[in-house]
Amino acid sequence: MTLTSLALPQKVLALDTSTDRMSVALGAVGQAPLLSHEAEGGAQASASLLPVIRRLLQQLGWRVADLDAIAFGCGPGAFTGLRTACAVVQGLAVAGRPGGIPVIPVHTLMAVAQAGLMQFQRLPRQPADACTGGVITAVLDARMDELYVADVRVLPPRELAASATLELVRPALLCAPQALSAVSGWPLVASEPPRLLAGNAQAVCGQRWPAAWQGVPQVQAWPTADAVLALSASCWMRGRAVPAAGAQPLYVRDKVAQTTEERERIKAIPTTPSHVGGIPP
Repeated sequence: MTLTSLALPQKVLALDTSTDRMSVALGAVGQAPLLSHEAEGGAQASASLLPVIRRLLQQLGWRVADLDAIAFGCGPGAFTGLRTACAVVQGLAVAGRPGGIPVIPVHTLMAVAQAGLMQFQRLPRQPADACTGGVITAVLDARMDELYVADVRVLPPRELAASATLELVRPALLCAPQALSAVSGWPLVASEPPRLLAGNAQAVCGQRWPAAWQGVPQVQAWPTADAVLALSASCWMRGRAVPAAGAQPLYVRDKVAQTTEERERIKAIPTTPSHVGGIPP
């Protein structure tokens, strides 16, 4: 039996620690979460992620062994945050039950686009299908005066999914702010201007973007667990669920060197204990 031949997951843990925010949610794939939690991420995520997961599971009366799948933002994003997410997801998926729990990696910039779309649709006088058929440009601050950028196409909802389906137009890029040179040259799909610009980089370097971008609607958005949960239905139906070992980070910027503090943090993250962080399987 393949992972995708299973029923659409109803009990799912979704999380994202790819930025300086930590986000966790529980619910069914493609649906609004039953419970969610957001807090400071970054260096704090490695210490606080497992206790937050334990508390949310207890609130719903779920055990790790009850989970049908674990969805997570796989990157691009902060190096330590992605490593934290992968280590925790692998540990929970392996220890949760014999044979493991299926894992659903979700592209971080698609989660940014999804979060931005959900915000945009809640604005007054915006129809639910305002961006359908168009492109959302998702932009995340990558630090060091660079941006993670991806163009995401908005498709109508697929069967069994309540939200629109998103797909990457092309792989994510790492670029300088000035590379967003003009609407006529960005994105690179038939010179099509985006319907929406979503992300967290506007406040950092938006003043250096060209005037052409000022006419594009902009929404401050981060990759949230709610967005990861919404996207996980499409990922599942497209056969993108993987075993625990497949929970790997997606790096657009490869970081070879780590600071001593980062190495110690990563070593402290449990990977495959029988009871991860005190959470019963």
